[in-house]
Amino acid sequence: MGIKFSLASADIEERQLEGEPAADFVTRMALEKALAVAPKAPDSWILAADTIVVLDGRILGKPVDKADAVRMLTSLAGNWHQVLTAFTLHCSQKKVSVTLIDSSRVKITPLLPDQVSSYIDTGEPLDKAGSYAVQGIGGAFVEAIEGAPTTVIGLPLPMVISELLDKQIIL
Repeated sequence: MGIKFSLASADIEERQLEGEPAADFVTRMALEKALAVAPKAPDSWILAADTIVVLDGRILGKPVDKADAVRMLTSLAGNWHQVLTAFTLHCSQKKVSVTLIDSSRVKITPLLPDQVSSYIDTGEPLDKAGSYAVQGIGGAFVEAIEGAPTTVIGLPLPMVISELLDKQIIL
């Protein structure tokens, strides 16, 4: 899209608060990431995002180890789940900050134990929410998506582009 950008890591603790709903958690994470990076570039627009996988009301974060990834993938196999991605567009100088959230539903195909094991051995699921990446090898296990695929990947592009246009960041 011709947008010049740089990357910056946000050093924040990503932990759900006691009783915090999933949607509130993911929007808080997106905002906290933006605010953590903002002092490094106060006159720039900051775009930060966070994505979570929710199954039966429980957030499935990034697996802590291979056994956790097996547990997550086994629980997702054959089932629908929700993916929530929130993003914050923030500019300290302009005193503008907007945080929006999008949701998609994903169905993972039933998986055999050997499929789960082979996938985990690729290393791909070990740093992904819910232990899979729809844009990677894990996409082979996605039976259906209801909603924006880019929300599942981690940035709801139609919403982001709309906000960038609205704020006249891109024309």
